[in-house]
Amino acid sequence: MVSEAKGLKQELGLIQGVGLLSTSLLGTGVFAVPTLAAQLAQQDSLWAWPLLIMLVFPIAIAFAALGQRFPHAGGAAHFVKMAFGPRMARVTRWLFLSVIPLGLPAALQIAAGFWQAAFGWSDLGLLCVQLLTLGSIWLLGLRGAGSSANIQIVIALLVVALVAAIWWQGDITPAQIPWPSLAALSWPNTFSSLAVMFWCFVGLEAFAHMATEFRVPERDFPRALLIGMLAAGAVYWGCTVAVLHFQAYGEGRAATASLPGIVVQLFGQHALWIACLVGYLACFASVNIYTQGFARLVWSQAPKGSALAKLSTGQAPVNALSIVVACCLACCLLIYWLRLPLEVLIVYANGIFVLVYLLCMLAGWRLLQGRAKVMAAIGSLLCCALLLMIGWKSWYALIMLAMLWFFLPRRSAD
Repeated sequence: MVSEAKGLKQELGLIQGVGLLSTSLLGTGVFAVPTLAAQLAQQDSLWAWPLLIMLVFPIAIAFAALGQRFPHAGGAAHFVKMAFGPRMARVTRWLFLSVIPLGLPAALQIAAGFWQAAFGWSDLGLLCVQLLTLGSIWLLGLRGAGSSANIQIVIALLVVALVAAIWWQGDITPAQIPWPSLAALSWPNTFSSLAVMFWCFVGLEAFAHMATEFRVPERDFPRALLIGMLAAGAVYWGCTVAVLHFQAYGEGRAATASLPGIVVQLFGQHALWIACLVGYLACFASVNIYTQGFARLVWSQAPKGSALAKLSTGQAPVNALSIVVACCLACCLLIYWLRLPLEVLIVYANGIFVLVYLLCMLAGWRLLQGRAKVMAAIGSLLCCALLLMIGWKSWYALIMLAMLWFFLPRRSAD
């Protein structure tokens, strides 16, 4: 095992790791993506989830192998450094950090949207929710990864309990699940839904930053990654079954309103706040793990002895976390002032994520051996296909990569 990151508290176990990853993957997608998938592929979406898990599996295996052999708080940038040298690692680091102004505010907007659904608050009220959420994440981050993991285990259980309650109260049985035959599948619709559904599994690269904080990273990190991915996939599939069963999808219906609408239908109007609270907490979990991951990336690359390299008494990268939270806070205020639409933030952030995945898979192809190397090669091809699915919107990520490569100041070690 190779580990260059010293100082972070090694306190995560298998269950905590599963809680961190599963809530990260569920995050902002659990209330919206099953409805979007049903709109695109109807009953065919029931097959799309197992197919997506099969496609993401090679990427997960490669990430698990990289985190197992090279646990480091630098995550993706560290893997790229080992494979392609320090300059490409710096480019990857800044490419990943460039998601902060786009991805985190987008996720915070989605999280705040649940409060609007429950209480009808104004835009200014939703901005206050975003800022309070950031403050809570900052306070939680001061206590280290263990505290985040314990809270996110509870959030994961709440999400599972909500889906189970819908199945139970709705009297959904396996015999009622409208499985279409494979021969009757509409593959164009299925592939269209896959392009949307992939974003449910964005989060593996952020989880890689936490590898060095496992008590036994070579054993528990890969297990937590794979179990967390399968658990999240099962919850997404269960939500899709509920959306199809109650026909809670269609044109003119907000995707995030489907599951809360089902809850109101089954349990009454008074239960709306419960569904909205669980939705908000799932988003909170996703934003939390990304914020903590960004903080660890900044900390791991800071010069020794600098303020950013310091740890708190709880062995958390408090100064790096404060920088990330402050940057996100400024971007939330700027986005509120400019009235930028949510979909613009999400589309361009997604291109960055896929490109970071691709760089990690290429690094895995160079660093790994045996079956893990084959999985990294397959993952590389899958990421290229996803960039093609995104289409012209992926040019933002590619242009950002080129600009970082040509304009980042060179160092003597590059």
